[in-house]
Amino acid sequence: MADIDIPPRLIDLERAAWAEQQAGALTVETAAAVQQAYTEHAAATEGLSRLVLEMETKRAVRHPAEA
Repeated sequence: MADIDIPPRLIDLERAAWAEQQAGALTVETAAAVQQAYTEHAAATEGLSRLVLEMETKRAVRHPAEA
């Protein structure tokens, strides 16, 4: 995949969302917060796709050995 710099804040938000999801307790608030953070960061970073950012962040959180 792409080689992008993922801000620690996005890693933290995605970790929280992933933990909630694994526990079967993902809230709308958590999901919305992480999606908003992806959208804002991608918009502030010229040429970075929100989808690519999200996929890379999820890969880094869920499969750290591959990141």
